Amino acid sequence: MLPGLMLPGASWAENPDRTPVATGAVFGRGRPVWLEIGFGSGEHLARLAADNPEIGFIGCEPYENGVASLVSKIAASGIGNIRIYPGDVRDVLDVLPDGSVGRAFLLYPDPWPKRRHHKRRFVTQGFLRPLARVLDGGAEFRVATDVPDYARQTLEQVPREGAFEWTATRSRDWKRPWAEWQSTRYEKKAVENGRIPIYMTFRRI
Repeated sequence: MLPGLMLPGASWAENPDRTPVATGAVFGRGRPVWLEIGFGSGEHLARLAADNPEIGFIGCEPYENGVASLVSKIAASGIGNIRIYPGDVRDVLDVLPDGSVGRAFLLYPDPWPKRRHHKRRFVTQGFLRPLARVLDGGAEFRVATDVPDYARQTLEQVPREGAFEWTATRSRDWKRPWAEWQSTRYEKKAVENGRIPIYMTFRRI
């Protein structure tokens, strides 16, 4: 693992008292912070970080192969503004200060297709409440999925939390990706298999 690449103070072992992590100490005082929840192989996160060196990025991913893939991309390109937490994003949400994140991404998350597992999806109140706490006012929460039922639950649960509003005003707003979008292998596989991606943007009220 590259020195300084891990997000300090996020794990229970490092921080059992769950003392808030000072993002200014991690990235530099006054630097905006963006969060990617489950970065997969890291294509989107690496591209976004390279294109926005003035932003500090936190990426959470519990799977070792995904973490290794992102580390390889960082090493190859010399990106210096990413910190990785190789575990559950809830640990990071526990220790980030209120209003410390300017943008969050949830891209092609695990769909948990069985109905009895839907409560494990990120777009439930147990995850959305702590996310709302760490997002700054006006911050965007971007969600991409190719699973219609996941999109349905997202559109139902995110506004229900009370701190988010869906920004779409016309169909093209959820049919087209964001201007700086970096496609991922999950999206490419979905398109190859005839599934239609859905892109949703919510604003922290």
